[in-house]
Amino acid sequence: MTESKGMVIRPEQASDYRTVEELTREAFWNVNVPGCDEHFLAHRLRSHADFIPELDFVAVFGDKIAGNIMYTKAKIVSADGIEHLVLTFGPLSILPELQKQGIGLALIRHSFSHAQRHGYKAVLIYGDPEYYYRFGFRPAEMFGITTGEGQYHPALQAMELKEGALTGISGRFLESPAYHLDENQAAAFDVTFPPKEKFITESQRRFARLAGLPVPEKEADK
Repeated sequence: MTESKGMVIRPEQASDYRTVEELTREAFWNVNVPGCDEHFLAHRLRSHADFIPELDFVAVFGDKIAGNIMYTKAKIVSADGIEHLVLTFGPLSILPELQKQGIGLALIRHSFSHAQRHGYKAVLIYGDPEYYYRFGFRPAEMFGITTGEGQYHPALQAMELKEGALTGISGRFLESPAYHLDENQAAAFDVTFPPKEKFITESQRRFARLAGLPVPEKEADK
C-alpha cells in the first residue's frame, strides 16, 4: 500500500467491485464512443485467466475510490513463432472530477513498481501517444512491434520495465482475448446502471482519427 498527499493506493477488494465499475463508467462515458463499455470490461477481466490480480489497484481519497488500474498478460509473437510475455493495462479509470491531479500517474508508477517486483519486463498498450508519452511510453514501431494484423499503428505504445527488455524482440502484439467484448453482453450489463445520455464529443472525433475509424459527425442515439 502506498500513501501520498492524502491518497492511498491499495489492492482492489471484492467489496470495491461495483464501485470501481461505476467510476469506470463515469470516467469513460462518451469519451471514446457514445456511451462506453469499459465498465463491462472491468467486470469481465477479474474472472479471465489472463487477468493479474496482484496488479489490480485502486486509488482512495478519504473513503472515496477515485481511480483504478487493471492488468492482463499479453504477448509479442516473433516471425519465428516464439512468444514473449508482456503486460498490458486497461482500463485506467479516474473519476472525472478528480482527473488531471496526478492520480493516473500515481497508479501507473505504483503498478509498474509492483510489476517489476513480479518479474515482468515490458508493457504495451493501445493509447493516446500525447498522454502516455509523459509516462515513458514510446511508439511500438521503434521496437519493431506491430499490431496483431502486422501493421504499425500510432496508438500502439511500448515501455520497457527493464532496460533492454525489448531489444531484439520484434513481431506482432497480441492482447488478451478478454478485451474482445460482446456488444450485446456489454449493453445488457449497462442497463444495470442508472441511465445516461449518449452524445457525440470532440474527444470521440479525436479517438476515431487516432484509431483510423470513421469520424462521427451526427448526434448519437439517446
